[in-house]
Amino acid sequence: MDADWDEVTRATFPAPGNSDYPRPATALAFDTAQELLWVGSDRGRVVSLYGNDLQRYTAFKIQPASEGPVRQFLFHERGIIALGSRTVHMALRRGLTIWNIRHEDMKDLHCMCFTSKGASEILVAGRQDTMFVIDVNRGEIVKQVPTEHHYTIMKKSRYICAATTTGSVNLLDPNNSQFKLVRSWQAHASYINDMDAQHDFIVTCGGSLKQQAAQTYMLDPYVNVFDLKNMNSMKPMPFPPLAAYVRLHPRMLTTSIVVSQQGQMHVVDIMNPNSSNVRYANLLSPLVSVEIASSGEALAMADSECNIHLWGSPSKIHFTDMAVPIEMPEPEEEPPMLDWSMDTPLSSVGMPYYRDLLFSAWPPDLFSDVGAPPVQVDPTFLSTLQQSEFGYYGRNTRGLRRNQAEDTRITFKAPNAQQAPKFLSEKARESARSPSVSSSGAEMGTDQGDDITNSELESVKPDAPPMYRNFEIKYSKFGVDDFDFGYYNKTPYAGLENHIANAYANSLLQVMHYTPLLRNLAFQHAASACITDLCLLCELGYIFDMMQKTEGATCQASNMLKALSNTPQAAPLGLLEEEVHGQSLNTMVQGLGRFLMDRITQEYRSVRAASTSLEQNLFRLDQPPAPEDVANRVLATSAVITIKCTSCKNEFTRPGATHVNDLMYPTQKASSTRNGRATRITFSQVLKMGVERETTSKGWCSSCQRYQNLQMRKTIHNVPAVLTLNAAITTPEHRRLWATPGWLPEEIGIIVDQGQFFCFEGEDLKLHLQRGIHDITVYSLVGLVANIEGNPPQKPHLVAMVNVAHSEPTPPAEGRWHLFNDFSVRPVPSGEALTFNATWKIPSVVIFQVKAANNKLNMEWKENLDTSVLFTDFGASDHKTYRILDPETEKPGPNSIVALDTEFVSLKQPEIQMNSDGERETIRPMSHALARVSIVRGQGELEGDAFIDDYITIKEPVVDYLTTYSGISPSDLDPKVSKHSLVPLKIAYKKLWVLLNLGCRFLGHGLRQDFRVINIQVPRAQVIDTIELFYLKSRLRKLSLAFLAWFLLKEDIQMVTHDSIEDARTALKLYRKYLEFDDAGILEHMLQDIYKVGRETNFKPQRKDDSVVLKRTDTPPIPTEGGLGLRPSTPLRGRTGWQTELRNMPVFFSPGKGSPLRDS
Repeated sequence: MDADWDEVTRATFPAPGNSDYPRPATALAFDTAQELLWVGSDRGRVVSLYGNDLQRYTAFKIQPASEGPVRQFLFHERGIIALGSRTVHMALRRGLTIWNIRHEDMKDLHCMCFTSKGASEILVAGRQDTMFVIDVNRGEIVKQVPTEHHYTIMKKSRYICAATTTGSVNLLDPNNSQFKLVRSWQAHASYINDMDAQHDFIVTCGGSLKQQAAQTYMLDPYVNVFDLKNMNSMKPMPFPPLAAYVRLHPRMLTTSIVVSQQGQMHVVDIMNPNSSNVRYANLLSPLVSVEIASSGEALAMADSECNIHLWGSPSKIHFTDMAVPIEMPEPEEEPPMLDWSMDTPLSSVGMPYYRDLLFSAWPPDLFSDVGAPPVQVDPTFLSTLQQSEFGYYGRNTRGLRRNQAEDTRITFKAPNAQQAPKFLSEKARESARSPSVSSSGAEMGTDQGDDITNSELESVKPDAPPMYRNFEIKYSKFGVDDFDFGYYNKTPYAGLENHIANAYANSLLQVMHYTPLLRNLAFQHAASACITDLCLLCELGYIFDMMQKTEGATCQASNMLKALSNTPQAAPLGLLEEEVHGQSLNTMVQGLGRFLMDRITQEYRSVRAASTSLEQNLFRLDQPPAPEDVANRVLATSAVITIKCTSCKNEFTRPGATHVNDLMYPTQKASSTRNGRATRITFSQVLKMGVERETTSKGWCSSCQRYQNLQMRKTIHNVPAVLTLNAAITTPEHRRLWATPGWLPEEIGIIVDQGQFFCFEGEDLKLHLQRGIHDITVYSLVGLVANIEGNPPQKPHLVAMVNVAHSEPTPPAEGRWHLFNDFSVRPVPSGEALTFNATWKIPSVVIFQVKAANNKLNMEWKENLDTSVLFTDFGASDHKTYRILDPETEKPGPNSIVALDTEFVSLKQPEIQMNSDGERETIRPMSHALARVSIVRGQGELEGDAFIDDYITIKEPVVDYLTTYSGISPSDLDPKVSKHSLVPLKIAYKKLWVLLNLGCRFLGHGLRQDFRVINIQVPRAQVIDTIELFYLKSRLRKLSLAFLAWFLLKEDIQMVTHDSIEDARTALKLYRKYLEFDDAGILEHMLQDIYKVGRETNFKPQRKDDSVVLKRTDTPPIPTEGGLGLRPSTPLRGRTGWQTELRNMPVFFSPGKGSPLRDS
C-alpha cells in the first residue's frame, strides 16, 4: 500500500428497483479479467460496477428475493459464477445466463472454490451435510460428496482451505475424489468471520463468546496465521482494534491487510507482525465486506449504509493487469427520414429480406472478375522488347495464344505454398477409373520433399517456410482414417497425429524416442510386471513400441497423453493445454520435459526391469545394478548445493540432484568486451554456467532468523548419460546468440574433476582427445525441440529436429537429421537442423547422449517379457463370459491365432460446420473410448472360447454409449452395479501389448478401427482381417460381418446389438471358411457370387423369412465344469432360394460345418 493511497470513489449500491430501497452488499469481488467490481445483495441481485468511477455496467438476478442473499463470486474466462443460498448461477459478464443449477439438497450454500482441475470444476459447500462438484463447462452436477463439517468460507491454495461453523480451518485434498481431510486447526473459539489463503499461508480472523454474557460474541484482537508448507501454526498478528476482515496481498507474498469494522487498516508483514502501516477509512457505519483486487492496486469496502468505498493510488489504480476491454452496447441508429420526391433515386431505399430470385438479378455472363493479381512479366522478356511507333513488341513466350487471358488467380501463388492432399477414398475412386492417376499424389509429396531438402537453408529466411508451418488434419465423412498421412511422410520414421489434446508433447516424445538409453528404459519397464494405472514410463514404452512397428506410418499418442491429463500433478504444473491460459508452448514443453524425467526416475525404481545387461556393460558394473542406480546414471546430475548467507557468512550444504538443467547466459555487461574487443560466448560456457548454477536469491537464514541474500552454487559429482537441457531463452540477446551460425555443436566433451565441471567443443575437444590426459566423456547431440513462431494466422507450435542415425541398429556413415513436424516427417541437412532464426525459430529443449551409447539397443526385454497378466483373472464378477489361459498348456507364441473384437463409446460428438458451398464439413470427428475388449482362442481344444472379456473403466464423461452398435449400456461401465469384469485401461491394454510382442496373430473383421481406438500398432504380418480377405478392390465396397455370416455361415448375428465375443467368434469361422475356399481354388468365384448376391440384397442380411424373432440381451456365461450348458452359439437360419441354386455348382471342396452349401 503506497503512501498516496486514499479513498478514490464512494458510490451508493443501487437499489434493486424503483419501488425498493438501497440495501447493503452481501458479497464483494473484483473481476480477474476486466475492470469490474461485482456486488451482490440480500435479495439475490448481482450488480457490476465499471472502472474507477464505479459506473453501473450490468445487473441481473440469480434467484428469487425470498431465497436470501448472494454469498460469493468466482470468475471464469467465459463469465462469472455467483452463489446463492440454494442456487449456483453462471452468466456472461454482459448479464446473459449461461446456466443455473438448483438441487433439492441445496439448502443453505455458503461458499465455493475451484478444484484441482482448474477453472473447469468447482466445489460448492455450506451449512449442510452435502457438498456438490459442478462441471463449469457443461453446467452439470458431476457428483455429491457427503461431509461431516459445515463450511462458510473456502479458498484454493495448495489445498482447499475451508472454514467451519465451529471456528476451525480444514485442509481438503483437491486431488482426492472425496476431498479427504488432510489437516485441521482450531483457529478461533466460536466462529471465523473472514479468511484468506494464498501460496503457503492462511490467515483468519474470528470471534469468541464474551466473558460476561455467554450469548453475545466479540471479535478476537488478533489474526491467526498458518503455514501450509510446514503444516504448522505461526505466531498470531496482534490487532487491538479487533480484526474483522483480512486479505493477503496478491503480489507481496508475506504482506496482509487487516481491517476492523470501524475502518482502521493495518498493513502487516506476516514474518514481522510487530511493525505495521496504519490507515483510516472515513466511515459513518460499520463495514460488512472487504476485498482486494488481483492487481494489488485497489481495495473495496462495503458498509452497512449501502456505500461502496474504493481505495487506491489515484495515479495507478486498476483492478487487473492486462484487462480485457468490456463490451458496451451499440446504440441503435434510427433510419434517416427520406425527403421523397419524383427525383429521389430508388437505390436510397433499403432492400427487403427475400428468398426468391429477384428480377433485377444479373445473369452470370454479365459478371466481371475484378481484383485478380496482375500478370507476372519475366524480366528477361522485357529486355528483348523492341520499340515501335505504337509502343513495344516482342516474341510471345508465355505459352498462351495471342490475346488469350491468363488466370492469375491460379498462377499467382507463393512458390512454397502447401497443397492439401486428396482423401484416400477419392484416390481409390480415381484409381478405379484410371490406374495411371493412382501415383500422382505420391509423386507430389516426394517432389515437394526433395525440393525442400535440396534447396538453400530455410531457417535463414525472414518468415517461417511451409515445411515448418502448422499442419491440420482434414476430415471426410469417413473420419481421420481417410486422411492421406503418407503424403506428408515418405520416410521409414513414424509421425504423430496432432488433433488430440496436449499434442504439443509430440515433438518431445519424438526426441525421447530416438534417444537409445531412454527408449531402453521405457521398454524394460513396460516389459516388467508393472500394472500401475497412470504409469507414464509404461505409456512411453507403449508409444515407442508403436513408433518402432509403424514402418513410416502415423501414430497417435492418445493413451500417453490421456494418462498425462489424468495425472494429478500435471494440471498444477501447467502441463495441460485445457488448464493453461496464456502460457507459451515453450514454457510448457520445458516443464513437461522436467516432469517426465522425474517420473521416469521414480517409476523405473518401482519394479525390477526386464533386462539391464546393456547398462551393466555401458557403466562397467560388476553385477546387475539396482533400478535406482540405473535411473540415476542415465538421467540424474549428481551434485551438492552449497548455500551461504551474505550477511552472517553462515554456510550449509544439501543434495542437489537434477534431471534437467536450465542453461544460464552471461550478462551483457560481463560478456561485452575483453581488451577492447567483443568476446565470443560459446555453447560450452553457457552449459557450464547452467550446470554449476551460481545464483543469489532471497531466502531464510536460520542463523540470522530473517530473510537474507543467499548465495548458492553447485559442486558436480556426476553427469548423466542422457543430458537434458532447457534452453531458457528469455531475452532478444539470447535469441541472437542461438541464431549465430554453428553455435550449437553436434558433439561436446565433459570432464568432472574434484567437483568442477568442464565442457569443450570443436577444436578444443579434438585437442583434449588427442592428448588423452583427462578422462573426458564425449556426448552426441540426439535432437532438440524448436518453437516455431509464425506470423498470423499461423499459431505458434513445436517441431523436433532429430538425428535418427544415433538410434539405428547399425551406425550409418553420416548423420541423418530429420524434421518431425507432427505427422509431417522429412530429411533435412544438418545445417538446416542446427540453424536457428531469432525471429521465428528458437530451441526449447536439447538432449545430448553419451556417444558410447549411440546405436546401443537392448532387445532382450522381448525374451524376458512378463506374461503373468495373461494368466491372472482381474475380474471380481461371478458372471464369467471367458475362461483365462492355462499357463501350462496354453502359452501364446508366434504361431498362435487370437480373434479380437472391441466395442467403443463416444466421448465427444463430431463438430460440423457448413462451408461456403453449403456442404457439411467436419471440423473435429467423433472421439471414441475403448469400452470392451474380447479375445477368443483361435485354435486348440477350446477354439472359439474367450479368454479375455474386459470391460474398461472410463474416467471421462461419456456422451453416447452407442448401445445399438456396441451393446454397451451405462450400467455395464458403472463399478457400483456392473456385473462384468471391469478393469482399468492399463490392464486391458497390457494384455494386448503382451500378446502382440509374443508374436500372436490378431484375427478380426475391420481391425483398423479397433487398433486405432485401442491405440496399438500391429505389423501387417500379424494381422488377419476378414474384411480384406473377402474384398474385391474393383468393387470399392467392403462387406459387413453380419452379411458375410448370413451368406457364408448361414448364421444371423447382431440381431439386437453387437456383441464382441460373438463378432470375434464369427470372424474366426469366416477365416476357416476362407481357408476352405482358398484350398479348393474357388475363392475368386465365391467372391464374385458374394458381391452378386450383395447387389441383389443391398448388402444386407435378409431375415424376413425367419418365423422366430431372435433377441440377445447379453453374452451368455461360460458353463461351469460339470454343467449341462453348451458353448454360446449363433442361431442358424433356413436356406433361401438363391442358396438352393448355388448347390447346383460343381463341388471342388468339402463344405464346412454351418456352410450354406452343406445339407442341413
